[in-house]
Amino acid sequence: PRLAEIGTPEQIVNNAIQSGVNGMVTICCRIADEFPEVLGIAKQFDHVWCTVGTHPHDAGKPSEKAVTLEQLVKIAKSDPKIVGIGESGLDYYYKNSTPEDQEISFRKHIRACLETDLPLVVHARDADEDIIRVIREESPDDRLRGVMHCFSSGRKMAEEALELGFYISFSGIVTFKSAKELQEIAKMVPLDRILIETDAPYLAPEPLRGKVNEPANVVHTGRF
Repeated sequence: PRLAEIGTPEQIVNNAIQSGVNGMVTICCRIADEFPEVLGIAKQFDHVWCTVGTHPHDAGKPSEKAVTLEQLVKIAKSDPKIVGIGESGLDYYYKNSTPEDQEISFRKHIRACLETDLPLVVHARDADEDIIRVIREESPDDRLRGVMHCFSSGRKMAEEALELGFYISFSGIVTFKSAKELQEIAKMVPLDRILIETDAPYLAPEPLRGKVNEPANVVHTGRF
């Protein structure tokens, strides 16, 4: 809804293209009631792709728990516009779902990735040790591919993720003057393992901090 303050999906995509952004991924947080719209947006634009998955905040919802591994795999294979699975993971800060429900959902998403060979989009907040533990348990042969979305964890988490072969994705947070530790972590991540993102409509980078974020603004994070 906040992106509507900027304009229509067409205007948002055009803004991004004019800024030099030639590819965008729109993220699914609820399979049951959100995914059809997410896929519809991806199919509407040549420059947009999408994911399918259940955010940890929603992992305890009956409609999301009802989605089986087999159904998730089938959906993920259903359209070439679907390029990843998630956003999934663990969030012990808000705990909108129980840690138990989150871990069950997270494991389901990892298994779907291994069956489809699609990358996992990982949400991690105050749960670094359990994130790495679950990934290593579910993918002991390191076959799992993925990205640590909107990275704001510590150096140990970054090192573990890189060891697993994951990408580290930085949002506008890395441009904030207060994010000194995150900036040091970004310096040590190999360039071929860095991704950048908006996490729109949140976390607009400097010099737009506090404003509604949109894909066009990722260029500021990239320059930083």
